[in-house]
Amino acid sequence: MRDILGHRLTRRAALLGMGAALASPAIRGASAQAAPIKVGVLHSLSGTMAISETALRDTVLMMVEGINSRGGLLGRRVEAVVVDPASNWPLFAEKARELLQVAKVDVTFGCWTSVSRKSVLPVFEELNGLLFYPVQYEGEEQSKNVFYTGAAPNQQAIPAVEYLMSKDGGEARRIALLGTDYVYPRTTNRILRAFLNSKGITDADIMEEYTPFGHSDWQGIVARVKRFAGEGKRTAIVSTINGDANVPFYRELGNQGIKAEDIPSVAFSVGEEELAGIDTKPLVGHLAAWNYFMSVDSPANKDFIAQWQAYIKNPRRVTNDPMEATLVGFRMWAQAVTKAGTTAVDPVRDAMYGQKVDAPCGYTLEMHRNHHLSKPVMIGEVMENGQFNIVWKTPGPIVAENWSPFIPENASRRRG
Repeated sequence: MRDILGHRLTRRAALLGMGAALASPAIRGASAQAAPIKVGVLHSLSGTMAISETALRDTVLMMVEGINSRGGLLGRRVEAVVVDPASNWPLFAEKARELLQVAKVDVTFGCWTSVSRKSVLPVFEELNGLLFYPVQYEGEEQSKNVFYTGAAPNQQAIPAVEYLMSKDGGEARRIALLGTDYVYPRTTNRILRAFLNSKGITDADIMEEYTPFGHSDWQGIVARVKRFAGEGKRTAIVSTINGDANVPFYRELGNQGIKAEDIPSVAFSVGEEELAGIDTKPLVGHLAAWNYFMSVDSPANKDFIAQWQAYIKNPRRVTNDPMEATLVGFRMWAQAVTKAGTTAVDPVRDAMYGQKVDAPCGYTLEMHRNHHLSKPVMIGEVMENGQFNIVWKTPGPIVAENWSPFIPENASRRRG
């Protein structure tokens, strides 16, 4: 079975797009009168980002299956249209256009990297499509055609660095900023450098290096970090490395004997899914900053994990932060469609403001008029089993600052 663009689909994905004969009786009755509601899925299923994005595709398919089992939406079945942009940033724009113009989807859930999001943004704005973007990013953006369900810098990056500088976090006074070479790491690190300067950390105590997507030879960079840390001040690594480059990076940390008690590393793009492919024993105690961990103890999270593992038919499969952000976005969109009584973009957009979801993270999250969620911040330590022990979290959700106060040119345009 192939999608509209000729890509081979799994049997489960194909079933989600089949006709009314396989739908529930309630949906079959409505389908004779109404066409299905189409949900675009724009995630890389091949290439360097497949390690992270494939699970997000599956999360959307799980949500589609779940809503259809409850009778669909507005009395209509929901159909997923899956494409593979293959970690190719220009191809993201082509696939977005095909979803909107050929498949005529009502909404799209997709993208991981900021370069992929920026590739598709002009397409969604030109055609008035609606994109839900589920991953932490650098901010400095607000589009009426995008709802951002991942973290802005004040909901992840800045609290993580504050933690590293605190007594509990090791009182770091030198920071190595290591990132993949694209807009998210570079802009985030620009914000972090200004923040660190405001806290008395000089540029001489900040190391900054970038590598291409898929980078595999980390020996020299990790050795430079060790030398940087050996100059007399407590040092920590802040990682905005993305995709499958994280596997050899963490392996090299272990190879060179870098332990968390000596040089702690906090990651912004490594969660449970990425750790599933790594020997985590040398990484115990290293950190990640997210807004959700699988180890959160909440009734909503227990339901999420059970739903996911039942859907994927694997009791060992993990959940992670971007999956939770996808789930929250999907639920809010469904609530907004129900409130608006239509899938038309403009009424749904208006109905999105103020939508709330009791999320697996254990908090009630709200969508604000800046198209960003309020979100809690959590710091987790890697455990041997690939899960995270939550060592710090905010008392409640924080409203996103998508225009950072640490970028001077934002002074005249920051909005809540």
